[in-house]
Amino acid sequence: MTGSKGRLLAVNWRDLRNPDAGGAEVHLHEILIRLVRWGWDVTLLAAGWPGAAAEERYDGLRVRRTGAWWNANWSLALTARRLLRAEPFDAVVEDVNKIPFFLPLLARRPHLLVIPHLFGATVFRETNPAFAAYVYAHELLIPWVYRRSRVLAISPSTRADLLRRGFAPERVVVSYCGFDAAPYDLPSPPPRDPAPRLVHLGRLRRYKGVDIVLRAMTRIRAELPDATLDVVGDGPERPALEALAARLGLAEAVRFRGHMPLADMVDLLYRCRLFLNASPKEGWGLTVVEAGACGLPTVAADSPGLRDSVRDGETGVLVPYGDVPAMAGAAVALLRDEERRRAMGEAAARRARGFSWDTTAHETEALLEQLLAGGGKDPRP
Repeated sequence: MTGSKGRLLAVNWRDLRNPDAGGAEVHLHEILIRLVRWGWDVTLLAAGWPGAAAEERYDGLRVRRTGAWWNANWSLALTARRLLRAEPFDAVVEDVNKIPFFLPLLARRPHLLVIPHLFGATVFRETNPAFAAYVYAHELLIPWVYRRSRVLAISPSTRADLLRRGFAPERVVVSYCGFDAAPYDLPSPPPRDPAPRLVHLGRLRRYKGVDIVLRAMTRIRAELPDATLDVVGDGPERPALEALAARLGLAEAVRFRGHMPLADMVDLLYRCRLFLNASPKEGWGLTVVEAGACGLPTVAADSPGLRDSVRDGETGVLVPYGDVPAMAGAAVALLRDEERRRAMGEAAARRARGFSWDTTAHETEALLEQLLAGGGKDPRP
């Protein structure tokens, strides 16, 4: 090995400075910057965007960029192959949150695969059939291509999905996403609004189920006419969702906030009473933890990832995916039962503060040290 602990090449579709960066980028970034602090030399390879520098350093990382979002699975793989031939990297960390790069086929290095979640059939809800089939076909190859990799899954739901796809149980380890509660620990949080104020957080993508949340709001307002909803986040589905809200008669009751600075988002969360999430599939559900840190219980779909981040009956309520009456009924029941809602919110706040990025990074480092225990040799026969 070179360096004090080793040299890592990490590959992800985006780095944290990409305008489209999301939860997967935060997850990998928080791990990598800690590894740098603890003595690892890390190069992060990611796709570029208009105006992006081809190379820069920040937070201790050397960041290389090539290609664009539409060709990243090819351009990043080829660039990774060149880098691995030119520089003495000890191991590869590959984050698969879109299409895999299949790096074990291109370079014989100890390999750690990080998987927030795989789309599966839900990809057909997000994009056109041709591209959805392209993504789906690539996912079918993952168990074979990565069969000798060590795998870090961010939730029991993701691990269960990987085992169903054929991964050996001993190769897949669960390491929960960390969380930094400091920005949420306000010395004097604002009071809850007197009227029932609900919130949804997340990217506005077709597969996220925000339309279900809007349809549930029509039923919630039938019981609680002064209830309102804040939708925080942006994405390509925003115009369609705004149009749907208008058709449902919710134009005055639903506020589309777009992307909000963290301090403003935290202030808003403290003013709300309940978080709604109707996604059919998540890797973990970081937004549940963010809302919980501000004392909000969640009503969510009983779907992969969300059933891990929400403790049903303790920090929130799970309802069948796509069941609009069930989501609305659970929300109304919590909004009418102030004592139960407050107890769930307090439990959610305690649980949120139990997650740590240091813990997540230490668990990742332990896997890397296991990979390199043989002197950095490729463990494959």
